[in-house]
Amino acid sequence: MKKLFTLVALLACFLGAKAEWVEDKAIDYSKFNAYPFMVMGFVPEWVDGVMTDLGGNYTYANKAEEDKKEEGKSSDVVVKTQNGTEYYRLASEGTWHQYIIATEVPMELDFTYTVKAVVRASADVSMNLQFGNWGALKETQVSIPASDDFQEVEWEVTGCLFSGSGFLCAQPNTAATIEWKSLTISHYQKEQRPTTWKEWLTSDGEGVIVESTPSAIPTYVGGAEFGSWPAWALEETDGVNINWRGDKSNEICAWSIVRGKNIDSDQTIDPITTPDGFEPVTAKPRPFPCEIMEDPDKAGNHLFVVKTTAADNPITDWQAWDNQFFIMSPRPWKTGDLVKISFKYKADAAATAQTQIHHKNPSHYKHYVGIGDVSFTTEWQEFSKEITFNDAQGSEDGGWCVAFNLNVDNKEPNTFYFDDLSMQTMVLDEGWFVASSNASTGIEYDYGTAVECVYDENEEAYVATVGTVGKKETWVNEVMISTKRGNDTAFKGATIKLDEAFKVDEWLAYKPATLAKIKLPVAGVWKISVAPEDGQIQFVKLEGEEAKEPVDIVTNPSVLVINGVERQPTSNEQPADPDKGIAEGTGQTWDNQFFIVANRVLEGGEKTVIEFDYVATAPAKVLTGTHAAPGDYRKGAFGDVEFTTEEQHLKKEYEIPSVGWDGSTVLTGMQSISFDMAVIKEANTYTIKNVKWYLANDTEGKTTENLINATGTDNFKVKIGAGNKVLPYGSETGIENVAAKSAKTSTAIYNLAGQRVANSFKGLVIKDGKKFVK
Repeated sequence: MKKLFTLVALLACFLGAKAEWVEDKAIDYSKFNAYPFMVMGFVPEWVDGVMTDLGGNYTYANKAEEDKKEEGKSSDVVVKTQNGTEYYRLASEGTWHQYIIATEVPMELDFTYTVKAVVRASADVSMNLQFGNWGALKETQVSIPASDDFQEVEWEVTGCLFSGSGFLCAQPNTAATIEWKSLTISHYQKEQRPTTWKEWLTSDGEGVIVESTPSAIPTYVGGAEFGSWPAWALEETDGVNINWRGDKSNEICAWSIVRGKNIDSDQTIDPITTPDGFEPVTAKPRPFPCEIMEDPDKAGNHLFVVKTTAADNPITDWQAWDNQFFIMSPRPWKTGDLVKISFKYKADAAATAQTQIHHKNPSHYKHYVGIGDVSFTTEWQEFSKEITFNDAQGSEDGGWCVAFNLNVDNKEPNTFYFDDLSMQTMVLDEGWFVASSNASTGIEYDYGTAVECVYDENEEAYVATVGTVGKKETWVNEVMISTKRGNDTAFKGATIKLDEAFKVDEWLAYKPATLAKIKLPVAGVWKISVAPEDGQIQFVKLEGEEAKEPVDIVTNPSVLVINGVERQPTSNEQPADPDKGIAEGTGQTWDNQFFIVANRVLEGGEKTVIEFDYVATAPAKVLTGTHAAPGDYRKGAFGDVEFTTEEQHLKKEYEIPSVGWDGSTVLTGMQSISFDMAVIKEANTYTIKNVKWYLANDTEGKTTENLINATGTDNFKVKIGAGNKVLPYGSETGIENVAAKSAKTSTAIYNLAGQRVANSFKGLVIKDGKKFVK
């Protein structure tokens, strides 16, 4: 107890007196009798109320789908999930597998979370834990010590990359058995200022401040109490509703699409007259204002109703979005907006709906991250969720509506009911606000008290000063500049970043970003001027440290030899052929890797230069990637490197990425460049030497910072062969070909053509380098 009290006290001091412990999600697996989450090729089984991972010894195949095949897979064990789906349990030769351990977890951008699991493992387990949502996953390496009894293990996930409803995914690479009893996800957070919400589903589309429930708003339309839509909303041209893509689409709070109905098979949309630039298409479903009916169980109450239809062939001819419902906002949401969506819902038959974000026009898909899955039952339920909108596409129209895909797992006709629709946004300060920090002196970001920029007519810009002249203890060396204040998450979601290299006293271009931190060249008192109309910002030092003088660029002369072993065929090189007993190839281009690791974590937008000499014993393409720690891949780096048998010199400008491939995933902790050296299947020897990695600078031969050491190999890592184990260069497998070592424990078998085959294959095979008849 003393240890816990000390931890709480220290955290309280660190975060401030008003910090509080928040439990975000608690799961007791004994309340389930089968796996309740989405299946990703592996199905944990239930043994006496315990979720049991039987290790990579098994894989699982959907029984219904396998039974349809001419030669379906068979198993003595059939495993059921919570929704009744059956899977065959099949023997597996691998160890890597993955499965969800928690869903619907409230998450906030850049927060640090504590995950506590009551768990038991038959052997020591090291696994990757994914935390977040698709496209915005924070990956953390965690461990579970072997034990005979259940124990509580605790993991910390720092720098969450997602805001909204997320999940946790376990990715063990082990044959050990892992048994899960319970899980709790929590975080410490500073107290936020009281929130004020503005309801937008009103008859005039103007926001109204609410204190408690939308029913307090006289003009509220989300309850469908007006009884029917106005005539203009139902107007048709050649059977097509003409308002779904017009200026009035946002005046209707509920739209729907039903399979087989409202299809304009001969209509083509003109992109010139379409407000959001929709491409010309034909045979596209067009939404209609949702049907309204009186509640049969409550006289005088009205409901929004979607009566879905089934596909002609429910096995193959269907999509999750064949039947849809939309909640439309009268205004767009921009990045950083905090939106609260609530409604009541039920259906004639149990079903699950996926949700998405769409543009102003219903059915114009924008982004797959909506408000999470919604599980309908035959009883009324209430839904309420807060999301921080993140405009992944960066389009001007923002996000306008939530789309419900009603045909996910219920291909039979069904009727869905919605009532009391509400769409509210958090009322925040809007303008330009600057939060600042200096980690070396203990000055932490305080978003709630961020300095507001005030318009200066002489400068024609919004101006603020951070730090106090004459007080060195107030000097700062990093800032975050946002267009919103009043909530930490909103502040982080509406920041800006520089679009060019930092220069003192000059006007610099900027652009919107999420969680963007601008490093100042030195600690001091800084005047910051923002000119939004010009998209420019200026930094002027009023007092502070002397600017760092450029230094010579250092060259690490180490000769780095990477012996890439021959890999297995990829799935493209060797597709599965059950008739011949050939298993799908398991090789990957990253089965052999080399890493260059910077001496510090780099911020998104920092401009660097990478240089080295390189040669190989055989020509080969090498792919490059950006990692946090080596092995924690985030995004591509600076393209391909073409190795030949003649030595070459590479020099590339390399800007550290701040967002992932989808434009919304915020990348933090970038520190490594990876080189995938298994693009070719054959073994190869790669040599890299005279490595330089430094910050870009205008002065030739100079830099403000060298990112790697001038001597030694501490900045280099390797991974030789398949698996996840990254090792220091020069360690046991760093410069040795390990094909013979790994073959001793291999259970894989191959035909005479070198193709990996299943255990059921009959004939002459090769195993452990030896031929025999099977």
